[in-house]
Amino acid sequence: MSEFEELLSGEMAALERFVRYRIARSYDAEDVLQEICIAAFKSFDSLQDKSLFKSWLIGIARHKCSDYFREKAKILEIPLDALRESAITVGAHGVTTSSVVRETLEKLGDSEKQILYLYYFKELPQEQIVEKLGIPLGTVKSRLHYAKQKFKEKYPYKPGRKGENTMKQFPAVMPEYTITESDKEPFAVRHRELLGMFIVPLENEKISFAMYDFPEKKLSGQYDLKVTGRVCIHGVEGVEIQSSYQEGSVTEKSVIFAQLTDTYCRYLGGESTADGCRKIVTFLDEEFESAYGIGEGNCGFPVERRPEGRIVQDGNQLIHDSRCDISDLVGRFTVTLAGKEYDTVRLIDIQYSDGAMLCEHYLDRTGRTVLWRRFNADDWAVSRYGRLWTEKLPDNERLTVNGKTFVHWYDCITDRVLA
Repeated sequence: MSEFEELLSGEMAALERFVRYRIARSYDAEDVLQEICIAAFKSFDSLQDKSLFKSWLIGIARHKCSDYFREKAKILEIPLDALRESAITVGAHGVTTSSVVRETLEKLGDSEKQILYLYYFKELPQEQIVEKLGIPLGTVKSRLHYAKQKFKEKYPYKPGRKGENTMKQFPAVMPEYTITESDKEPFAVRHRELLGMFIVPLENEKISFAMYDFPEKKLSGQYDLKVTGRVCIHGVEGVEIQSSYQEGSVTEKSVIFAQLTDTYCRYLGGESTADGCRKIVTFLDEEFESAYGIGEGNCGFPVERRPEGRIVQDGNQLIHDSRCDISDLVGRFTVTLAGKEYDTVRLIDIQYSDGAMLCEHYLDRTGRTVLWRRFNADDWAVSRYGRLWTEKLPDNERLTVNGKTFVHWYDCITDRVLA
């Protein structure tokens, strides 16, 4: 038995569980399993660390399952990659979106997917659906009613109560601000905030922050966070942070686990609820790295920050010689926001995932964020959003990093700057 066959044999049960839980039809699941095994065999020599075989194999399986649903969508005339819904995903690099509509549709039967797509996305009247599907009008109406009910049952984010609104403390439009570069040297700073969430993971801490999409500068969502107690996860001590997010009438609650030490601040995991089921991801789970991982081996984000010269600025151009994620203090700036003036240093964090993203943290001398700005590389998550960011947001500010274009997406401010 070859090394590949031996390793595959040991993980075959886990692989089958992974695929069959996602693909209900047994003959389709068999086909996908065969494709996974063939793809793994062909690329096995590229796996340098054979101890990572299981996570590597599951990664291949995840992609093949996604390919399966895309092909089903084409057959049913449902372009799932084109469906968009601003459901919020929180992680180490701020707030981003995921296709919750697509994920919900994948949980429905073929006929439900088809009729919802024709009615809502193709915007066909019921009479035209009758002609297209060759079924009676009464059948169209009953099938559409049933499909909508099933979608509501599977959709994870339930609407808030009518009239409910917790976004009263932040203005509806982003306050005007200016960022003026100073000729003074940047100062060292002790930055203890949890990356992307602005809260210091210590007992009794709490904070709220708002997001403003550009170029409209309109309030798009608000987070309220508070530390609710101490936790111990796999022997690692930290704190639990309750998080409440509101976008329009939709409210989403989740839990974050984090740890602050003298040298690093890092995530330990997170908890969310979908279909009435609580899902907890910790630093020992495979999916943790993509959402929460910071630094090599998830060592975290350094607390003590001082300029290291790793990122050099020339006008709107940034240059560095790293081939991996990088962060550094770059410049000193006076930020005027909401009628107040702040002496800040700019912490730039560049993460190379899905094409790359860049975050600017303007930190005051206490190490707290005054202003946070998110930039996307032009091709960041292009398969998810369907367009380059220069096309999606053509009028937004741009930066260049090692010749690669980054486009300003949104800003965040906390309640501290509005107090």
